[in-house]
Amino acid sequence: MTLPDLATDTDLAVWFDPVCPFCWMTSKWIASVRRQRDLQVEWRLISLRLLNADVDYDAHFPPEYEAGHDAGLRLLRVAASVRAARGSEALDGLHHAFGQHVFEVDPPPEGEHVGTGGRRMAAAMLADAGLDESHADALTDDSWDDEIAADTELALSVAGKDVGTPVIQFGPPDGPAFFGPVISRLPSDEQALDLWDHVVGLAGFTGFAELKRSLRELPQLRALGVSEDQAGVVEDWHGGSRRQKDERG
Repeated sequence: MTLPDLATDTDLAVWFDPVCPFCWMTSKWIASVRRQRDLQVEWRLISLRLLNADVDYDAHFPPEYEAGHDAGLRLLRVAASVRAARGSEALDGLHHAFGQHVFEVDPPPEGEHVGTGGRRMAAAMLADAGLDESHADALTDDSWDDEIAADTELALSVAGKDVGTPVIQFGPPDGPAFFGPVISRLPSDEQALDLWDHVVGLAGFTGFAELKRSLRELPQLRALGVSEDQAGVVEDWHGGSRRQKDERG
């Protein structure tokens, strides 16, 4: 695949967890690019809860993280149910509804993670996406977890095991895949295309693997209490998250 092909006309696979704010920020950037470029996107599932299945949450994460990651897994079950019934195309609208209800709302009460609204929230998301609210039954149906795990493993197989969310792949199934880009501020439409072209430039260079720093601003999202005219507080997301302890020592 040549660099011009990547830059102007391609398919993009995006793995998302509904409760990851950086996934939502990246998807808003991608939405801007899609309005301006011929870009086809397939949404795929990746679970932060499954990625951290062997992690001691009490020792390594802020207190609200386990409930948040559990909520993300439950919403991914809903997404898997929708995909099975309506095809992957239906995830486009559902993914947007997830983001609107999780992040484009007032912050949750102190000590609670975003996205933990349960069946009522899931039903509202489905309704906004024009989908049958009965898919909310999947929230507590762990029979969907094998499918979510398979999607998660596919993301790790194309991008590597030491990654978080989101994961994107240019020209699936064989194109280059990366964790990120992780962004905290929403670019303008012009900036979105500039960022796209720069990311494509890196992706198009065979042998490129990583460009990274762990310092991140809290994303400009209403649910996190950061408006688009503010800069979020800078935190060190070592190990890919705001871990209380780095497992690597």
